[in-house]
Amino acid sequence: MSLRFWIGLRRYDTIVADAQEAESQGFAFASIGEHVFFHGPIGNGLIALAAAAGATTKIRLLSAITLVPLYPAALLAKQVATLDVVSGGRFDLGVGVGGEYEPEFIACGVKRSQRGARTDEALEVMSRLFTEDDVRFEGRFTELTGVTLAPKPVQRGGPPVWVSGRSEAAMRRCARYGDFWLPYMYTPERLSSSLETIGTFAADAGREGAVEPAIFLFYAVHEDRETAIRMASDQLSAQYNQDFSGLVGKYALAGNPDDCIARLREYVDAGASTVILNAACPTDYMADNQALLAKTVLPAFAAER
Repeated sequence: MSLRFWIGLRRYDTIVADAQEAESQGFAFASIGEHVFFHGPIGNGLIALAAAAGATTKIRLLSAITLVPLYPAALLAKQVATLDVVSGGRFDLGVGVGGEYEPEFIACGVKRSQRGARTDEALEVMSRLFTEDDVRFEGRFTELTGVTLAPKPVQRGGPPVWVSGRSEAAMRRCARYGDFWLPYMYTPERLSSSLETIGTFAADAGREGAVEPAIFLFYAVHEDRETAIRMASDQLSAQYNQDFSGLVGKYALAGNPDDCIARLREYVDAGASTVILNAACPTDYMADNQALLAKTVLPAFAAER
């Protein structure tokens, strides 16, 4: 299995230029996430990726991640199918339950305690709508009375599903519905153990070998190690409204190029075959951050790509 690197698109207001730049730099994959409300400005991933799809021709696009429980399942299925069609089958769906910011759940009329159940049901509904006609379904949150989704996704069976999370419940969800496991805020050691757990769950679900391993990493690369660490700490502390000064070394890729190569090697050796890299630095350094990553860090893994 070859090693793949995805790049996180940097900003919603420059999504078109950033997607085109990522494609021109040779990245085959790009991603962006979403919230309805959060600790700072943030957009909607599906709409942003639709703009990116229209401005590119080859790069694959991943929602990392879509907050599935905040959408009615049938509406999300329609949006996902449409995005897959307009992108020419270049869309991958990243799913997660969210929960870090309760006000967005309250605003959307969704109980945070139901987020796991809603997500599981939505994945079942989408799978059926993507593959069947005249779908009838009566669930806890969704009722379908003989409906047919058209057009269906370009990709047979629907876009690949990347299940994100950190909990055992997320691992079980991935084993049942996912094509990729995409944890975040994980150490290499925890990644390795989670892959063993998912392998067991997938085998129990009759899907042995169906899930591919990935990791989502925030990164800050700078020729000066301390500058990179400070940038990552400041950015993630503001983004998650908590002190990240003691967590950057544990969960992020931050330091000079040699530091980042060494840490990235640990994740690859732990089993990650896809690494999604998302900038953790000030806005005015984002372009340099990505360029330095592409020039000094990723070439160290060229033989494995």
